[in-house]
Amino acid sequence: MNADDIMERVRELGPYLRDQAPEAEALGRLPEATAKQLKQAGVVRLLQPKRFGGCEADPATFFEAVMSIGSNCGASGWVSGIVGVHPWELGLFDEKAQEDVWGDDVDTWVCSSYMPTGRARAVPGGFELRGRWSFSSGCDLADWVFLGGVLVDDDGRPSDPPDTLHFLLPKGDFTIVDGSWEVVGLSGTGSKDVTVDGVFVPAYRTLRSTQINDGTAPGVHPGLAPGFKMPWSCIFPGAITSAVIGIAEGALREAVAYQKDRVSFRQGAIADSAVVMSLLGTAASDIESAHLQFVSNVQRMFALVSRGETVPLSMRSDGRRDQVRASWRAVRAVDDLFDHAGGGALRRTAPLQRFWRDAHAGLHHVINTVDKSFHSWSLVAMGLEPVDWMV
Repeated sequence: MNADDIMERVRELGPYLRDQAPEAEALGRLPEATAKQLKQAGVVRLLQPKRFGGCEADPATFFEAVMSIGSNCGASGWVSGIVGVHPWELGLFDEKAQEDVWGDDVDTWVCSSYMPTGRARAVPGGFELRGRWSFSSGCDLADWVFLGGVLVDDDGRPSDPPDTLHFLLPKGDFTIVDGSWEVVGLSGTGSKDVTVDGVFVPAYRTLRSTQINDGTAPGVHPGLAPGFKMPWSCIFPGAITSAVIGIAEGALREAVAYQKDRVSFRQGAIADSAVVMSLLGTAASDIESAHLQFVSNVQRMFALVSRGETVPLSMRSDGRRDQVRASWRAVRAVDDLFDHAGGGALRRTAPLQRFWRDAHAGLHHVINTVDKSFHSWSLVAMGLEPVDWMV
C-alpha cells in the first residue's frame, strides 16, 4: 500500500462517507463500518513507520487525505486527522512501545487527550497515572490512548516548571465516560472523556513533551525518515486545521448544489442574484487560499528536513500563524455561505447545516486560538521570544 493508492481509495470513499454522516452524528461516534472503511483505505498509515506497514509519507499528503475525507464527512475527517497523526508520535517512542501497539495489527488505532490533566508519580520501572481527560476523539474505536500528565511528588505537588509527559496506555487501562460528548458540532467524532485510576505505565511507554522537538526521543536514530523530523507545531496543529479546511470545502460544495435550483419568493432564481453568486465566488477563493497556504508551508518545512536541515523558528512561526489563520478564514467563509442560504438550510436533512456546525466545533479547539499564535509571530519577527509554546 503506497501513498498514491491510499489517496485514490480516500477519493473513492466520498459517496459512502456522505451517506453515513447522519448516522455518525446520531450515534455520537463513527459507526464501526466507517472505521473499517477508513482502515481499509489506509489513511492512518500515511505517517506510520514503514517497519510497521506504514508509508512514511510527506505530511502534506496526509493532510490532503484528511481534507478530502472531511469534505465528505466532518466527523470522519476529524477522527482521521487526530488518529492518523498519532503514528507520527508513536514513531518517536521506544521501539518496544511501537511493537506493543502494532506488533499484532498494523491498523491499530490510538486516540488521545494531550491536555496534561493527569497526575503521575514515579514508581519502580515507570509511573503510576491517574486522572480524567476530555475530548478523546475516536476513543470508542481505539485500542490505545496517548494521555498528557505532569509528574508529581509523593504529596501530589508538581515541579516548577512542570515536568510534562505523554503516556501510552492500552484499552484495558482506561475507561470511557459515556454521555460525556453531548455537543452541537462534530458529534460523530465521539470525543468523550476518559479516566484512569492509578494504572502503572512502564517508562518505555512514556515520552517527555520536550523530547518531541529536541531530537532526544528514544525512537530517533540516524536512518529516521524525514517526516519524523518535522516540528510538532506543524504536524499536530495541522491535523486539526486540515480537518477544518476539509469541512469548509464540503460546505462550499453543498452550498453550490443547494443554491443552483433555489428560488426565493422575494428574489426569484438565486442563480440570478449577483449578491449571492458573488458571495459563493468569494467564499470559494477564501477556502482555496486557506488550503493552498497551509499546504505550502508544510511542503516548505518538509523540503528542509528532507535535506537534513532544521526548520528555523521564523518558519515555524509563519506556519503556526498561517495554520490558525487558515482555520478562521475557512470557517468565516462557511458563515457567509450559510448566512445566505435561507431558512431551508436549517433543516436537518440539509447537509450544509451540519458542515456549518462541524466547522465551528473545529474552530473551538485550543490549537486554533488566535491571540498567542499571532502575538508570537510578531515577537519572533522582532527577534524576541514567542509566548506560544506551540510554535
